[in-house]
Amino acid sequence: MDIFYYAKDYLTASKALAIANGTIKGRIHETTQEGILKSKSIVKEIADGDEAVYGINTGFGPLCTTRISKSETVKLQTNILKSHSVGVGNFLDDTLSLLMMVLKVQALAQGFSGIKEDTLERIIWHIDNQVVPMVPEQGSVGASGDLAPLSHLFLPLIGFGQVRFRGEIFEASEILEKFNLSPITLGPKEGLALINGTQFIAAHAVVAVDRLHNCLDRADMIGAMMVDALRGSNKPFYSQLHELRPFKGNKHVAARIYNFLKGSEILNSHEDCDRVQDPYSLRCMPQVHGASRNAWLHLKELLEVELNSVTDNPIIFNKDLTISGGNFHGQPLAMVLDYAALAASEIGNIADRRIYLAIEGRYKEVPKLLLKDTGINSGYMILQYTSAALASENKSLCHPASADSIPTSLGQEDHVSMGSISGRKALQIIGNVEKIQSIELLTAAQAFEFRDQLRSSEFLEELYEAIRNEISFADEDRVFAEDIFKAGELISTGTLEKVYKNCLQSGKLEEVEIHKEEFQTY
Repeated sequence: MDIFYYAKDYLTASKALAIANGTIKGRIHETTQEGILKSKSIVKEIADGDEAVYGINTGFGPLCTTRISKSETVKLQTNILKSHSVGVGNFLDDTLSLLMMVLKVQALAQGFSGIKEDTLERIIWHIDNQVVPMVPEQGSVGASGDLAPLSHLFLPLIGFGQVRFRGEIFEASEILEKFNLSPITLGPKEGLALINGTQFIAAHAVVAVDRLHNCLDRADMIGAMMVDALRGSNKPFYSQLHELRPFKGNKHVAARIYNFLKGSEILNSHEDCDRVQDPYSLRCMPQVHGASRNAWLHLKELLEVELNSVTDNPIIFNKDLTISGGNFHGQPLAMVLDYAALAASEIGNIADRRIYLAIEGRYKEVPKLLLKDTGINSGYMILQYTSAALASENKSLCHPASADSIPTSLGQEDHVSMGSISGRKALQIIGNVEKIQSIELLTAAQAFEFRDQLRSSEFLEELYEAIRNEISFADEDRVFAEDIFKAGELISTGTLEKVYKNCLQSGKLEEVEIHKEEFQTY
């Protein structure tokens, strides 16, 4: 199994996900241990000294001027985990909680936080054994870090809180006893180092990078199928056009869709038709999908900076230099997550327009409502109601959380990022887009059926067959919710992506090289 060395190796979204799901093991390298030990010894020296240093021998937040005696420094760190565990709402799914631990180890292992190696090893034990702390999703304002969720995340280290293990919820103390482990005794600054940071926000961003990337890839595939099903033109995807406005996302999307359509008999069959131009939802896919790809790229780039940064407070450089700054402030990710949420929403918005276009009967080749016999049959009419509802819900969710700030901590924390809300909303929106894409997949396949024995490209025919293997053609009304569910399974299991990879391997599809590395690697 591959090994990732925390702080020594460069962390990306895909590596973080792999560590969280157990396909890569995260470990502390001996060269990293030196920095961890050095930082810890500096903190101990400060704790034993007379100079006041925030969070080591003082209280927290507005209590920063309150000195703490040497004998109480351990209790101070335990108390902060207890007192800050004030989260509410549903528990996070396991992937997000595991990611938070992965990201926290990466940040603390840099050697500027005063954490003990034993504490880091206990967190790694939780990850390796999938002993997942139960973390409520609400309660962070995204500055001073994600205090409430991180407090819940690390309560089990000191024997408090709950964990999920093999699908069951246990008291943390039960699990420690089951594995013959004792609670960790936190040293000076350790509690503060554990809960100061942006790992809740960043974990959501990791999942957003992954799921939005898949949405963007699917949007091009399903969109290409819609172009051929509705007898659209491939000229809007010519490279010459996009060299005149060379945004990276636009060029990449145009090349992909052009590639997906290559070799289609359907395209050739209507070269001399009287249609002058296609509606925007077809011909402007490079501009709309491309803009969303540019936003995704921005999120990916900023996230990678965050994943390899130190985000707690204070930062320990040496005995004479500790800086109480603001690296825990979530604004850098909060804003870009709001941008990514808008980018995701627009992918769903334009997909809903293509769904509508497919059912409205504008083109004689494709029947109204995608059924030949309507009247007694409503056909695909109401599926578009659902996509419209989801698209509208996403528009409501697009209000940027990072535009808001409410002072906390008696005014000491007078500007906060609300980045935790940005992250949660982004994943809600992406979830809605995935549902919209399930509906577009159904309508594209149904419209594709009316192609009069003409063959599309090899790739789109393979895609169509993969859909038809699970969802049959509808010649009359049925319970379409069941079809939507099956389409959702095709999406969640990565079936479209598998067809794409298989076609690349078999030579039925060419690899698009234009900005491939930037848009296909994360």
